[in-house]
Amino acid sequence: MKIQVIQGPNLNMLGVREQNIYGPMKLEDIHAQMKAYAQQSNIEIDFFQSNLEGEIVDKIQECLGDAQGIIINPAAYTHTSIAIRDAIKAVSIPTIETHISNVYAREEFRSKSLIAPVCAGQIAGFGPFSYHMAMVGMVQILQELQAMQTAQNEQKPA
Repeated sequence: MKIQVIQGPNLNMLGVREQNIYGPMKLEDIHAQMKAYAQQSNIEIDFFQSNLEGEIVDKIQECLGDAQGIIINPAAYTHTSIAIRDAIKAVSIPTIETHISNVYAREEFRSKSLIAPVCAGQIAGFGPFSYHMAMVGMVQILQELQAMQTAQNEQKPA
């Protein structure tokens, strides 16, 4: 099983930008922790970050046939990108939307996610630990889907 992690705009600046909101941890450190958990769970994981909406849409589409799950932090595109929403919906791959900060405790415009309605769930406000929670959730979703597929295959007549 493979999980694709997609990071949106400005997340490459973690550890530098607004540490009072996002903390001191760098994106590479978050990815290292996710990779360690993936290895423990026998899951393949790949990371992608872009500041460009179209590149994020392309990466989501590339997941079709390649990844079984997506963890995405669309960052500011959460509130504006119908294109990212449509790409997630089009590929029909279980997706978890993740945010470091509690977007609902910030500016009013951040309280509306265009992405959440097409995702399996949303995790926000736990700092970098949000990503660990997303990993746990995604592994659970993928294991349940795998178990359902196995059960369906066993019920097919020989």
